[in-house]
Amino acid sequence: MRLESSPELDAFRNKVRAFVAEHAPGVKRHAGVRAPDPELMPAIREWTAKLYEAGFLGINWPAEYGGRPDAHPLEPFVVAEELARARTWPPVGAASLASAALIEFGTTEQRARFLPRIRTCEDVWCQLFSEPEAGSDLASLQTRARRAGDVFVVDGQKVWTTNGQHADMGYLLARTDPDAPRHKGITAFAVDMCSPGVQVRPLREITGTTDFNEVFLDGVRVPAGNVIGAVDDGWRVAMSSLGHERSGVAARGVESVAVLDELLELAGERATDEVGELAARVHVNTAMIALAQSRMQAGTEGAADALLGKIFFSELNHDLVEFGLGLQGTDGLLVEGDPEAVAQGWWQDAYLYARAFTIAGGANEILRTQVAERGLGLPRDPRR
Repeated sequence: MRLESSPELDAFRNKVRAFVAEHAPGVKRHAGVRAPDPELMPAIREWTAKLYEAGFLGINWPAEYGGRPDAHPLEPFVVAEELARARTWPPVGAASLASAALIEFGTTEQRARFLPRIRTCEDVWCQLFSEPEAGSDLASLQTRARRAGDVFVVDGQKVWTTNGQHADMGYLLARTDPDAPRHKGITAFAVDMCSPGVQVRPLREITGTTDFNEVFLDGVRVPAGNVIGAVDDGWRVAMSSLGHERSGVAARGVESVAVLDELLELAGERATDEVGELAARVHVNTAMIALAQSRMQAGTEGAADALLGKIFFSELNHDLVEFGLGLQGTDGLLVEGDPEAVAQGWWQDAYLYARAFTIAGGANEILRTQVAERGLGLPRDPRR
C-alpha cells in the first residue's frame, strides 16, 4: 500500500482548494447527503458547471466529452476530499451514476445529448432504483416497463429518491420481462422527470428536512431511444455504474476527522478514554480509505473493500455524533435552530440523520452478508 502523495497531486490539491475558496456557494448547513433548499439550486447548478468547466468533475470521462484521461487516477478523490474539507456543496443528484452508465453503455446520440447538459448542470439527475419492497434487495423491484411501439410505458413506484424534487432527469430501473429470473429482465432508462404521469412527493424526515421523495410513475411514456444499454440488461448497466462511483468514499475520511476535531473542542478537558477510542477509530477509518484508494489505483481492489469501508464509516459516524450529543447534557434535548443549542443544533441534526448512513447504499446487515459471501467466500445464506 502506498499512502504518500506526490508533487503532482499536491499541486492539484492546492489548485482545487484555491478554486473552492474562491467560488464555492457557501457552507452546507446539514450533515450527510442532503437536498438543498429550492432557493439554493440556481447557485449550486452554477457552481457545479464551474467545477466541470475547471476540469475538477468528469475527470475520468473520455476526452471527447471533456474528460482528462491522462490525469492522475487519484484526482477525483482529491476533489471529493477538498469539497468535504470546505464543507461546501458537492454536485447534487445522481449525474455521476448516470454519466457512468451513458459512457459505458449509451449510444453516441445519447452521450451527445445528455453529457453536455450534465456538464453545464442544465440537467440534475436522480436515481430511480429503490422501491417500497426493493431497497437493499434491489433485484425485487416491480416497476414495469411495457413496450408499445417506439415507446415503453412505465408504471410503478420508487422511494428514497434523493433530490427527486430538483431533478430534470431520472436514471430508472424497470422490469421489462416479468417472467425472467430476478436479476434478468430489468432495463435501464433515462426518464424526463417532467413527463406526464411522473409525480414526485417529498418525504419529511425525522430531521425536519425533505431530502428523499416518493416518485410515482403512472403510464409514463419513455422513448425507446432512452434505453441505456440493451433491453433486459439493466442489472449489468446498474451494477457497472455503481462500481464506478468511488470518489465519494474519499470524503468520508475528511468528514470523520472534522467531526472528531469538533468533538474534541466540545469535550475540552472532559476528554475520556471513550474519546480516545473514537479518535483511534477515526484514524483506522482514514487508513481503510487510503488502502481502498491504493488498491483501486493498483487494480487489486477486493470485493469487500468498499462494503467494509461503508459499514465502518457509518457506524463510526453514528457513535461520534451520539457522543457529541451526550456531552451537552440536557442541552442535547434542544432542537436545531434553538438559540441556546450548541453550534445552532448541528449535533442534533447530525444525530438524527446518522442512521441514514447505515441504510443508504445498502443496509449494513445486508452488506455484512455480502462481505461474508463475496469477500470471505463463505456459504451463501439460504434463499427463499
